[in-house]
Amino acid sequence: MKKIGKYELLCPLGSGATSTVYLGRDSSTRRDVAIKVAFPEILRNPERSRPYFHLFRNEASLAGKLAHPHIVQIHDALVSSEQCYIVMDYVQGGTLQECCNAKRLLPVGQVVEIIFKCTRALDFAHRIGITHRDIKPANILYVGEAMDGHIKISDFGAAIVGQPECTLVSGIGSPAYMSPEQVRELTLDHRTDIYSLGVVMYQLLTGQLPFQASSNYDMAYQIIHAEAVPPSRRNDNIPEALDAVIARAMSKNVEERYPTWDEFARDLISSFRKKNTRIERRSLTGRERFDILRKLGFFASFSDDELREVLRSATWHILHPGQLIARDGDMGNSFGLVADGELRISGDGRIPDRLAAGDCFGEARVIGPGAPAREANIAAMTEAKILSIRDEALQHASETCRLHFYKALLKILARRLALTDERLTALWRSASTGRYDAAPAKVIRTVLGAAHESRRSIEKHIEISFPAKAIAK
Repeated sequence: MKKIGKYELLCPLGSGATSTVYLGRDSSTRRDVAIKVAFPEILRNPERSRPYFHLFRNEASLAGKLAHPHIVQIHDALVSSEQCYIVMDYVQGGTLQECCNAKRLLPVGQVVEIIFKCTRALDFAHRIGITHRDIKPANILYVGEAMDGHIKISDFGAAIVGQPECTLVSGIGSPAYMSPEQVRELTLDHRTDIYSLGVVMYQLLTGQLPFQASSNYDMAYQIIHAEAVPPSRRNDNIPEALDAVIARAMSKNVEERYPTWDEFARDLISSFRKKNTRIERRSLTGRERFDILRKLGFFASFSDDELREVLRSATWHILHPGQLIARDGDMGNSFGLVADGELRISGDGRIPDRLAAGDCFGEARVIGPGAPAREANIAAMTEAKILSIRDEALQHASETCRLHFYKALLKILARRLALTDERLTALWRSASTGRYDAAPAKVIRTVLGAAHESRRSIEKHIEISFPAKAIAK
């Protein structure tokens, strides 16, 4: 088979129990992609194929929804009785399974960074109603070299989408990474992923699983009843402060586990820093800055020369967690682009209320005079790299560079408007089902204001990017 749909199959990348993953190429965009194709013999056996159809259909339903820098994005899918395939990002690297060998362990700081990025990705998924349910090293890919710390979470076939549910030990998930409630077939929510990520962290730090067993039954018994040896006893390089973080993430009582991904992330960073370990902050070289921007989707349409033009006129900021980059009431005449890290926007009902790599803020500063003052604080949640661009710098940029800027901004503003619409729909449904009270009225007003501001920004960008004279031509 040399082609499937509009995709060329170049070579196999690997095989599992039900499918082969190929390196493919999109014939229309000439972009390399990974394509997971179900084995034909499975499709021909209705009894055997039923559970796998569910997994393929489940993962296919997430196409276009998992747009996060640390999640493998699904671009296309086909699920039928004749053919099943899923098209996703091609990640050139390997999996964290390779880093679980006691002789090939990553530095502790690198593991903390990787797990932190996983918490950000899984928090994003949770916020749109998705629980992964099969977190393990083999489903966490690294980009380039593992030491670089660039990761993407993959394989959402077993995910819970929408309402919490239970699962069977024999049906979905990997026993060694299952939470006690998953083993006992109880109702699951995002805290089952928190437990599994705790197990992954334990294994990455020590080269061993917290529980060793010769059978799934014995593994299940230990997960429910046994206590894991603190990881610092298995690796002298691990700060004892991290023992408490892993122990809470892996708590057998779901109510004693971290209730949110944010809390897990905050404890992870603060506990690691307590032990004479500090993230080194230094100036970025020109090459490093160029490489960071080239990886962002925001600059996908920029040529290398245009990207260098951006770098010449931009100011860089390296923030530590908690540091403000914008304050409520600020005016200013520049906007910011998140090159790396994650920011939080304060304020009831803000959409979005978080910004990740490739997102921007304060774009109204460069639209023209009359832009309102900022109405929220924006602070770093993680170590973050921010690109700041002033209005006059953008106005003096080349025409093609400026046009690419406006087109990228339009895409972001349109996405925000879609998020606002989803939020309004959810609030309206709450009101119509009697679960609404007077308290969210302020939230609805804020959401409506965000929708109006997004629409106004899009209109102004269209006027600047595509003036009436140009449109007439």
